[in-house]
Amino acid sequence: MNKQEMIEEIKRLKKQKNAVILAHNYQIPEIQDIADIVGDSLKLSQEAANSNADIIILSGVHFMAESAKILSPEKKVLLPNIDAGCPMADMIDIEKLRLFKEKHPEAPVVCYVNTSAEVKAESDVCCTSSNALKIVKNLDADKVLFIPDRNLGAFIATQIPEKEIVCFDGFCITHNRIELEEIENVRKEYPTALILAHPECDPEVVKRADFVGSTSQIINFAKESDNEIFIIATEMGIMHKLENDNKGTNKKFYMLSPSLICSNMKKNRLEDIYYALEEENYEIKVDEDIRLRAIKSLDRMLELS
Repeated sequence: MNKQEMIEEIKRLKKQKNAVILAHNYQIPEIQDIADIVGDSLKLSQEAANSNADIIILSGVHFMAESAKILSPEKKVLLPNIDAGCPMADMIDIEKLRLFKEKHPEAPVVCYVNTSAEVKAESDVCCTSSNALKIVKNLDADKVLFIPDRNLGAFIATQIPEKEIVCFDGFCITHNRIELEEIENVRKEYPTALILAHPECDPEVVKRADFVGSTSQIINFAKESDNEIFIIATEMGIMHKLENDNKGTNKKFYMLSPSLICSNMKKNRLEDIYYALEEENYEIKVDEDIRLRAIKSLDRMLELS
């Protein structure tokens, strides 16, 4: 099949099997274009739960498909490429979390959504990059353990100085690649540009940004801003939606760094979507006991946000 034939076949199979395709903002343009919903990890999980589809094709990474399964246990959740993982999520497991908790007894654990189902099940409340600040602020505790992203935790700590936030030493290998020199160079080249950064970036990079937010928040900020030049400090997949959402305007978008490519997010291809629909392979399953405990942390997040 050529590309167009494959797209038509994907549409046919999707209708035949009552499936829905959910794609993260970091997916390749071809997948974003055929997806029913494109968004951040929280939105995709919520859309999966609200959908009447029998099959969820989650085009993202493993923890996202797990989150969709936690919220939609009755649906078949498929990950198009089983090798699409998240190095940051892999930096913490049950044993490491329990040791972390032992060092700080009584402090609640705020768990970033970029984690396994098992880690979510061992945590008190989940969060995303878009609601982490609100979650920690609304939590009735003076001391909080934040896992696994030290950079997102550090950003929250600057916003809520009255609370002690103890961060696990995890990080996103993609966002953490940005060098300060790149910030300085781009300021000289585009003096009127606004730098929009993800809070997973290093704290020194975040300090120099004009706006800090999740992928959805960056997309919305750029759309509503009157500025015309933007430097994007998050994974390059977001550029597709930024450019599509701002067609007909004079707005220009440039990547802060050529290193902002997540190889795991780029593992899903159009062919993988087709085979997921055709063969229904790579089904994501979550042990029911773990799922029931993990969903408590997700429900608690919704309560606090």
